Amino acid sequence: MWLAEQEPATIISADSRQIYRRFDIGTAKATHHELARVPHAGIDVVEPTERYSAAAWAAMADRWIEQARDSHRRPLVVGGTGLYVRALFEGLFEEPALDAERRRTLERELAEFSLGELRRWVQVLDPPRARLGRTQLVRAIEIALLTGARVSDLHRARPRTHRWRPRYLVVDPGPSLAQRIAARIDAMLANGWLDEVQGLMQTVPADAPAWNSTGYDVLRQLVRGARSRASAREAILIETRQYAKRQRTWFRHQLSADRVTRLDPTAPDWPAVVAAWAAGPSPATRAEA
Repeated sequence: MWLAEQEPATIISADSRQIYRRFDIGTAKATHHELARVPHAGIDVVEPTERYSAAAWAAMADRWIEQARDSHRRPLVVGGTGLYVRALFEGLFEEPALDAERRRTLERELAEFSLGELRRWVQVLDPPRARLGRTQLVRAIEIALLTGARVSDLHRARPRTHRWRPRYLVVDPGPSLAQRIAARIDAMLANGWLDEVQGLMQTVPADAPAWNSTGYDVLRQLVRGARSRASAREAILIETRQYAKRQRTWFRHQLSADRVTRLDPTAPDWPAVVAAWAAGPSPATRAEA
C-alpha cells in the first residue's frame, strides 16, 4: 500500500482465495478504506461455486496489467499463490478440453478422497505432480483419466506464451512470522469471521470450491458444534503456519535468485529497500510482482 500510493500503482491480487465473492474476512481482502485509497484488481472475481484456474486468472491479470499501464499506473502483482505467479510470468500450458459431465462425476468421487489417497493416485498417474496441493492433485487426476495425458508432459509439450518479465519483492518477517499469523487470526475472529461463515453456510453449497480457503472448513466445524472455539483457533493456526512454510519453500526454490529482493518488514530501513526495488526497470515495459 505504501509503494502503491507513492507511484501511483494498481495492486493486482495474485491470491486464489480472494477471487471469491463474499469470502472476505478469512481471506484477508483489502478493506473498503484500502480499496478507496488504491485501485485493486483480482478481488471478487467469481461466485463461491465457480471453479477457477490459474490459467484463467493469468489471462485476466494480463488485461489488468494493460489497463494499469494505460492509466499510467505501475502494475504491482501482490499475493502468495505461487501457481498464479507462475502462470502469469512463466506460462502454463494449453489445457485440453474435458467432458463436463464426466468431470463432474469424477469430482464427486475425488471429493471423498483424503489428501494422502490423492497423492498416491498422482504418484502413479503423474509422479512429478504428487507433492502439490489438493486442487492441483485433483486436476492432475482429472486430466490423466479423462484425456490420457499427464499435466507434467503438457507443460513441456504445449507451453502457453507469456509476456512479462518480472522482478520480485519477497516480504518475509523471519522468526516473527508465527506471532504475526496468530495475531492476524485473532483479529479476524474478533472482526466477525465466525459470523461471516455462519452467513455463508446459509447460502453457499457445502461443496463449493471457495470453502477450501484456509480456516473456513474448521469454522464450519465450530458452527456445527464439532469443535470448541479454542480448538478451532489452534487448528487454523497450524493450517496457516503449514501453508506459510510451503509458500516460503516455493518462493525460495521457484524464483530466479537474480530477480529477487528480500524484505524484512520489521527492519527500520524497509522504506529504503522498497524504494530501491521500485527504482528498477520502467513499468512501461515490465510488470512487477
